[in-house]
Amino acid sequence: MTTTLSKAAVLEALAAVVGANHVLTNANDLEGCLVDWRGRYRGEAVCIVRPGSTEEVSAVVRLAAKAGFAIVAQGGNTGMCAGATPMTGARPALVLRLDRMNRIRWVSPLGDSIAVDAGCILAQVQAAAEGVDRLFPLSLGAQGSCHIGGNISTNAGGTAALRYGTMRDLVLGLEVVLADGQVLDLMTALRKDSAGYELKHLFIGAEGTLGVVTGATLKLFSRPRQRAVAMAKLMSIADVLKLLNLTRSRAGERIAAFEVMNREQIQVIAEKVAHITVPFPLDTEWYALIELADISPEPPIAGMMEALLAEAFEQELVADALLAQSETQAESFWKIRHSVSEGSKAAGYVVSHDSVVPLFEQGTFVTEVEARIRALRPDARIVMHGHVGDGNIHILAIIPPVADPEERFRQVDEINAIVDDVTARLRGSISAEHGIGYANMQRFARVTPPLEIELMVRTKRMLDPDNLFNPGKLFDM
Repeated sequence: MTTTLSKAAVLEALAAVVGANHVLTNANDLEGCLVDWRGRYRGEAVCIVRPGSTEEVSAVVRLAAKAGFAIVAQGGNTGMCAGATPMTGARPALVLRLDRMNRIRWVSPLGDSIAVDAGCILAQVQAAAEGVDRLFPLSLGAQGSCHIGGNISTNAGGTAALRYGTMRDLVLGLEVVLADGQVLDLMTALRKDSAGYELKHLFIGAEGTLGVVTGATLKLFSRPRQRAVAMAKLMSIADVLKLLNLTRSRAGERIAAFEVMNREQIQVIAEKVAHITVPFPLDTEWYALIELADISPEPPIAGMMEALLAEAFEQELVADALLAQSETQAESFWKIRHSVSEGSKAAGYVVSHDSVVPLFEQGTFVTEVEARIRALRPDARIVMHGHVGDGNIHILAIIPPVADPEERFRQVDEINAIVDDVTARLRGSISAEHGIGYANMQRFARVTPPLEIELMVRTKRMLDPDNLFNPGKLFDM
């Protein structure tokens, strides 16, 4: 039930809750939160509200519900699908930023767990874990700016998902403010709990549409004592998959990452990212970045990597390989991988995809999608990168810019239709880690079975009957 309040009255009431300095209405302050990271979509908001506690978040939610304002929770605004952009139509919106809520609540090496506010930056949590000789393994290119709450709300994946899983696998407990302002306290550190439904999973990956995540208990792991990093050069995606299979057979749980980039992707990075130097000739079609790690300092894991690469040479899977001889060189390889988004964004209009298919279908997926896009758009640069070890290769088509929005949408949708068709036929998903947000709503509706969407809509209506949280995302209510 909403009441009629003037905008001035709402702002005054919000200031009474969080303090006048934490209700931002200046155009310069608002600008950064209205446009998505890729610069594709622009929303509107009355203000940014920066609460300092869970209790203040609860009060803000109650006030917004009473005033009829939508709430769009936004972390570091580093998402790829405009999921945190305030696209609420005629409904007034406030952007809720939890950057003041950045406490490490507690950390337990014995329990291999850490409790944090949702406004903590990912790198801050990584550092807190390292401070007690533990590892929080989520690793993203945006880890210096993305927030834990956003990582949870998008079920972030990243380069370590092959070994440790996605964010869903790293969360032990949550604290969530619901649409009526109640605080759902699920901040457990339990490793085993079979008492009824696992409610936390409703909010992980929900993109802020069911509640506001204000805190989380996260898993920690033993910190690796050594690692070996190599860049292998291969001629085909089939060889990449064979190398992955060989690496799993020889290294097992020591695989920390197995990433892949095609030649065009690295060429784009070399052209567009000034601080990146590619220390090898681009004379093959594919490049695999392999990291092995072990919690034991002995025996040297570099020997295992050398033996693996030697066997790959014998099987003619690898044309050449570089084994990092220092931490500096290892980081230089990873800087190339972490520059894919920056380089592609600078190269032109990017039609980006986040599809995931079963591991055994990746070769079919890559080959067919690339061929069909090239047939449709010979002028496109097709760049690929991703987490081949968990079935998630990002295929991006970089096309010449088109001024007319309707024509641009038509061209983008033609490319999307190709990717979605192959993804659905191979029993995959159009979003492995980036989410649906605003940008992928039509694609989500096109490929998702109606019963799945119906159950999601029922869940949304049950937990958020007034569509208070992040309206206009995921699906059309």
